[in-house]
Amino acid sequence: MSRRRLLRVAWLLTLGAVVGLLGFGLSRGASGTIDSALDDGRRPAAPDLHLPRLNGGEASLARWRGRVVVLNFWASWCDPCREESPVLQRFYERIRRKGGTVVGVDALDVASDAGAFVEEYGLSYPMLRDGDGAGLDDFGVRGYPETFLLDRRGRVAAVKHGPVDERWLRETVDPVLAERT
Repeated sequence: MSRRRLLRVAWLLTLGAVVGLLGFGLSRGASGTIDSALDDGRRPAAPDLHLPRLNGGEASLARWRGRVVVLNFWASWCDPCREESPVLQRFYERIRRKGGTVVGVDALDVASDAGAFVEEYGLSYPMLRDGDGAGLDDFGVRGYPETFLLDRRGRVAAVKHGPVDERWLRETVDPVLAERT
């Protein structure tokens, strides 16, 4: 491995560790406005992300209005993201016929690494690319992974700081899928 590539990998690992530590240490206040609204029993409107797709083109969250959206912020260097990706793929396959979808947002990552990650895990749900982290700021994301559940009206119904598992997805997403608005 070349020295330049080793330095890049070391830099990405260091950045990942710092972001991860900050995320878990500050996660309660990370999406303060969204968390506060959810704590008060309200569902705040989700910010409308308009981002490039990882495989080309562009998309906006508004495109999925009318569907329940599991919006997952991740990065290829994030180990918990690697652990949850197969769970998200299986869940996507289960909910897409029921009016739901998973949308991944790869943020502050190297595009080629993100593409390799998607290929490695066989992820077929829509993927957006937030190269400059603007979407992270809009949602108040401070660590990876973070997942936001959006109802059919585009409102945040739940947030998961840290990796999701099958149980959280079933217990949190299934009731929102059952809602009729």
